[in-house]
Amino acid sequence: MAKTNNTIILVGTRPNLMKIAPLIKEMKNHKEFRISLVHTGQHYDRNMSEIFFKELEIPEPDHHLGIGSGHHGEQVGNIMIRFEEMVLNESPHLLIVVGDVNSTLAGAIVAAKLHIKIAHIEAGLRSFNWNMPEEQNRVLTDRLADLLFIHSPDARTNLLNEGIDGKKIYDVGNIMIDSLIGFHQKAHRNSRIMGKMGLSPNCYCLLTLHRPSNVDVKANLQKLLNIFSEIQQRIPIVYPIHPRTKKNIEKYHLNDYLNKLDNFIITEPVGYLDFLVLMENAKFVMTDSGGIQEETTYLKVPCLTLRDETERPITNEIGTNMIVGSNKQLILDSVDSILKGDWKQSRIPDLWDGKTSERIVEILLNEMSKG
Repeated sequence: MAKTNNTIILVGTRPNLMKIAPLIKEMKNHKEFRISLVHTGQHYDRNMSEIFFKELEIPEPDHHLGIGSGHHGEQVGNIMIRFEEMVLNESPHLLIVVGDVNSTLAGAIVAAKLHIKIAHIEAGLRSFNWNMPEEQNRVLTDRLADLLFIHSPDARTNLLNEGIDGKKIYDVGNIMIDSLIGFHQKAHRNSRIMGKMGLSPNCYCLLTLHRPSNVDVKANLQKLLNIFSEIQQRIPIVYPIHPRTKKNIEKYHLNDYLNKLDNFIITEPVGYLDFLVLMENAKFVMTDSGGIQEETTYLKVPCLTLRDETERPITNEIGTNMIVGSNKQLILDSVDSILKGDWKQSRIPDLWDGKTSERIVEILLNEMSKG
């Protein structure tokens, strides 16, 4: 009889869902796994969460901790308290965490204290900006993890430089690309977003903006909006607005300014399938998100990252991404180059092939066989 591994997969935010969808699908093909899906509720917009679960064909969570918002310490602490109670009842053999959000770190701390094996997907990413909460979460989670699944050579270098045992590190590829490939046809079959918004392929820029460093300080947000005001004179900008940014635009009384921009199109947040279609058909993307840098690299869509660093340097080195920060001249020059069709050559990194979840499951099965 095959040995059964009671495994908890912990998620807390919408980007986490894109990363665990293909993994759950693959694990369900193997009777050796008994999966419990736990959602902390760190992203607590019920409507958006339901859209992502439905579109990504993820089963309803077995447990929902209902944490909601809060300061970093408060959020991590509340997750730890409720997650520990649940873990003590479940007695799992393995915890799988993804990415770098507060839920990831909180779950890893609980599992480490209870001597439960931890697997971290997207290990080894480093921005080397310790002021980023995500950087703190990444480094600490990797220190606690027993199995570190990486998607690029720089991640291995980072982990080895931090003294992590190389035997714990596994090159598996990028699980975000598994979702992109797996749901690509479904997105084009089901999405009506282009017609709904009256958009034509290659005739708009897609924007995402949510990092605290960009939107929580009025001067920084105003500076970027001024840059966008010039770009939208060259090409329409489509912005599915993030709740954090929307809140701060209202707080800083910037709505009147935005209303004067004829080609700056703000819409409510969209689901994964609609966003995938918007991203693939964009002339270029401007973002401060990490995952979008990877998706645009796979899709061969030029990407301008509105940050001074990235934890995904491979997208800048060989992909379609360029780090531009909030440097107005660099951003405008880059936009002009893209519009002229004069963007850098790129290629898709090794193992970004849609088979990452298969490789992870094979490794987990090998670990189980060791006892």
